[in-house]
Amino acid sequence: MKVSRASSLDLNVGQVPVLPQAAALCYRLLRGRPEVLLITSRKAQRWIIPKGWLIDGLSASETAAQEAWEEAGVIGTCVPVKLGQFSMAKTCAKRGPVLCAVDVYPLHVDQVQSRFPETGQRKRKWCTLQKAASKVNSPDLADILRKFAPRIH
Repeated sequence: MKVSRASSLDLNVGQVPVLPQAAALCYRLLRGRPEVLLITSRKAQRWIIPKGWLIDGLSASETAAQEAWEEAGVIGTCVPVKLGQFSMAKTCAKRGPVLCAVDVYPLHVDQVQSRFPETGQRKRKWCTLQKAASKVNSPDLADILRKFAPRIH
């Protein structure tokens, strides 16, 4: 699946399907200060948070937790109350251009594993909320990061 920026696709409302995704905003508290985990996208190597298509049989927050494990190697508690939503455009091999509506769920990280399904395909980086907001491409995701007030769930 090729990932494209929204501005590079012709996304006329009503002409492009909108498909749901779920994402995990993975966080920890270090000396009382929040840090979030960013990962790189596989092809473009842009900083993102773990996300993916909804998984049959799992809720959106459970999907987010599963994506966090597969893409970032983290295990934790994912709260089923979304923090917000951002959108991104993709070009799928079979469907063509689609707009993804990505719901973001907080995941308090309990464990970081060195081996996970996408080990070697992505980089991981812990950042402050402000630093993470400056690294991601989506203004809406950056806004979610800047406003995030983590609590241990």
